[in-house]
Amino acid sequence: MSPGTGYGAQATARWAAEPGKEPPAERHRGPFVRDRARVLHSSALRRLAAKTQVVGVGVGDFPRTRLTHSLECAQIGREFGAELGCDPDLVDAACLAHDLGHPPFGHNGEVALAGLAAGCGGFEGNAQSLRLLTRLEAKVAGAGLNLTRATLDATIKYPWGAPSSQAQDGPPAKFGYYADDAAAYFWIKEQAPERTPCLEAQVMDWADDIAYSVHDLEDGLQAGHITVRALHGGAERAAVAALARVRYLPPQAVTAGELEEVFAALLGLPFWPASFDGGPAALAALKHLTSELIGRFCGAAQEATLGAAGGRFPLTRYAAGLVVPRRQRLECALLKAVTAHFVMSRKGVAARQAAERELIAELAAAVRLGAPATLDPMLRPAYLAADSDQSRLRVVVDQIASLTDTSAIAWHDRLCRRLAGKLSAAAGRKEGPDAR
Repeated sequence: MSPGTGYGAQATARWAAEPGKEPPAERHRGPFVRDRARVLHSSALRRLAAKTQVVGVGVGDFPRTRLTHSLECAQIGREFGAELGCDPDLVDAACLAHDLGHPPFGHNGEVALAGLAAGCGGFEGNAQSLRLLTRLEAKVAGAGLNLTRATLDATIKYPWGAPSSQAQDGPPAKFGYYADDAAAYFWIKEQAPERTPCLEAQVMDWADDIAYSVHDLEDGLQAGHITVRALHGGAERAAVAALARVRYLPPQAVTAGELEEVFAALLGLPFWPASFDGGPAALAALKHLTSELIGRFCGAAQEATLGAAGGRFPLTRYAAGLVVPRRQRLECALLKAVTAHFVMSRKGVAARQAAERELIAELAAAVRLGAPATLDPMLRPAYLAADSDQSRLRVVVDQIASLTDTSAIAWHDRLCRRLAGKLSAAAGRKEGPDAR
């Protein structure tokens, strides 16, 4: 089956040549259908089921994990992209793949690994996703999942490499690839404009923003961390607006007063429930809220993008850019800030996150001390072939990043207890009768 308009031989090329499959197996499968299937069946996607989205894994049955978030992102991106003319399977695959590189404990784990990986080029979840897709996931030797150029390009939110230096105060810098993976990155970006994401990547990015801003709000309301009454409080609205301005938007681009006005207007729309008590009617009203918000964000961007295209259709790759109206950008940032203010800043979260970062640091030290025996068999050859401390550290980082929240805790219990035993035994020998 041939790809849609705008996806020629250059877009459907793969890094490593593969033998074709005999019909009827490939009769109705285009290259992007195959890409989606490869991501869907990958071990990295399965591991997202036990990785934190916002609320820790195992806290309850309702909150999203990285896997359910990725599935919802894919549903939004697939339908939204199709309305613009993008291949739906390509966008679906990119959305499923966009969080594969995220480590245990969500963005908190990303911060911890960024510090640990400073000696080998840093750590960034999106760069780690590209590394998984092009190197670490086992499908085609030396080429990871060996996806098409267009699908890989659609996963790249940040089309640039790691900065030469990283400020110590603030979140880790965003970038799209490590120096080790530059060859794959530049192959993907062949003939593409510099520092510009393709349209499908922009669709994926907006679908991601929509999915987590809306669904994290839903999770917070259902868990009782957020209440509709609190959202309407003047002090709380001001706090949310101030947080949105400094964390999710360029501060100079909007005033706190404008954000408060946009927030009040958003909360005044008729689809907001008056309250939430967890009953059937309340759950239905909550689902109606999420549907209306998703439709609002997708519809506004679809109308603006098609309007800017002046009648051109379909829109694919670098033939157009996504246009998201300013108001919807602000509304989305405000919803992110709602979750940050009411859920991520609640009592006990900071202490738990500090413990998670300490766990990752201790686990990385134990894995590094015992490598290659402490590594998964899949990663041992790369460690043994590494020719520098930096390269060996990168393999250790790959190992830690691959773990789920639950397996990171189990590995820490096993390896750090063993390490403590060895250190205790060594100390005992030094303090024995012959010690002087």
